[in-house]
Amino acid sequence: MRLQISDLTTTRQWAAVTGFTRAQFEKLLVLFSQSYLDLFGKTVAERQAEIEITPCLESEEELLLFTLFSLKSGLTYDALGFVCGMGSSNAKRNQQLGLQVLERALSVAQCLPRREFKDAAEFASYLQNETTVIIDGLEQRMQRPNDDEVQRDFYSGKKSVTRSKP
Repeated sequence: MRLQISDLTTTRQWAAVTGFTRAQFEKLLVLFSQSYLDLFGKTVAERQAEIEITPCLESEEELLLFTLFSLKSGLTYDALGFVCGMGSSNAKRNQQLGLQVLERALSVAQCLPRREFKDAAEFASYLQNETTVIIDGLEQRMQRPNDDEVQRDFYSGKKSVTRSKP
């Protein structure tokens, strides 16, 4: 079994597999292909012709589809490789390659959010014209201090649920 672009025939399938419509995918593919060429100086086909093994992904279009599918599906490398007809190590390598090219393409198109700020004032300035900010945060585990007073400073209260008895 191998994931192929020709199998995607409906808008719903495109959205489920890539998160894009076919038209959006085609627009992104132009940027992606140019970014691949900028990074490596050759097309996927030209680079593949230089190796002696049969390639898993033969074009920028296949690499972009694979990359978007890997992001959308959240599969392990073993499962991703199985679905896409390659080994898990190739799945990881191809995903990393695709992400590198995709990041460059999105950066060139100025579609990447800024990720680093020198201080809180610079961050506030960056967001000054925004009315809504959504932050995806994850609570990090930490070693609990032994001292009760210090421990209170790190207490989130999330697991403190009081239930009344009926």
